[in-house]
Amino acid sequence: MNDKELTKVRKHKAMKVSEIADLINANIVCDCKDDREVSKAFASDLMSDVLTLETDNTLLITGLANVQAIRTAEMSDINCIVFARNKKVNEEMKKVALENDIVVLETSFSVFRTSGILYQEGIKPIF
Repeated sequence: MNDKELTKVRKHKAMKVSEIADLINANIVCDCKDDREVSKAFASDLMSDVLTLETDNTLLITGLANVQAIRTAEMSDINCIVFARNKKVNEEMKKVALENDIVVLETSFSVFRTSGILYQEGIKPIF
């Protein structure tokens, strides 16, 4: 089965951030006023790859825990980031995320496991 056929088999759906947090056992570090929905995800530690995205309602899954990841999400109109591999968000990252209305989650799961769980539950991949 090729990628196109596999994508047809899966039912894609949008999920609320609170649902995602429950599925991946994540701590919501920076929250927003609404429980926004995410329909697509992209996993990368290369912020240059993230900058090439042109999409909305996208979740970024990364293990790169620095303020640059938050700034990259801001420039790419990504409003939700999951920091995987037990990476911790520092105060500067929290401040920038809150200023830009970006929801931030932390999980101990790997990027691969996080991506797999969300794909299985209906989050659509970018590619």
